[in-house]
Amino acid sequence: MILPLLLLAAQAGPPAPSLQERFDACVDLATKDPRAAAAEAGRWRLNGGGALARQCLGMAYANDGKWAAAAGEFEAAARAAELAKNKRAALYWAQSGNAWLAAKDATKARAALDAALASNTLEGLDRGEALLDRARAQVAAGDLAGARSDIDPALLDAAADPLAWLLSATLARRMDDLPRARKDIAEALQRSPDDASVQLEAGNIAAVAGDEAGAKAAWQQAATRAPASEAGKRAQAALAQFDTAKP
Repeated sequence: MILPLLLLAAQAGPPAPSLQERFDACVDLATKDPRAAAAEAGRWRLNGGGALARQCLGMAYANDGKWAAAAGEFEAAARAAELAKNKRAALYWAQSGNAWLAAKDATKARAALDAALASNTLEGLDRGEALLDRARAQVAAGDLAGARSDIDPALLDAAADPLAWLLSATLARRMDDLPRARKDIAEALQRSPDDASVQLEAGNIAAVAGDEAGAKAAWQQAATRAPASEAGKRAQAALAQFDTAKP
């Protein structure tokens, strides 16, 4: 009986991939070829792929710069996960909020991030990053106090993330809390001294403090490290104010 069973197995071909294996392959494709991944995820969704298929489709759209479409797919994944009582729903809501931020829709970003955090299932870095994103949405909406109430706990969960300290420093400067701004930008510089955005903000804070030499040095770092980036260009514009007209 052994030979016929082996022959039957060979004729049947390899076993179907598990949901996780198919998801991993789809995400890998989304990194390499977002449009091909979108087509694959779309087929998978139509064949009952559920939340995982929609998450992959959202990631494919995000990698293709289609942020609103990505946010919509992540939201659909979150709703599907909620119906299935799957705790991953909060992660999908957080991804939706992040995508809405990239799409420059702070109102929809805030709603998605509220949903992500309301379940109290996010932990550690996931919770910290969701809080940071909601703070960014609140800054965009002009709610600086609300942003501060999110950034402070985010610093506990995402302390290793230089972006957390950069956002906190920038917010402190905008709220005229110079001691806090200087303290937090020092933390960001310690973690990511080569980041042009961090150097740009270090220059901004130094300028507010009346430290012209420090401001120029930091802005020069930003302009030199990433001249073509938004931060680099803003640093170049800031440095231009020190140019003197020659006779």
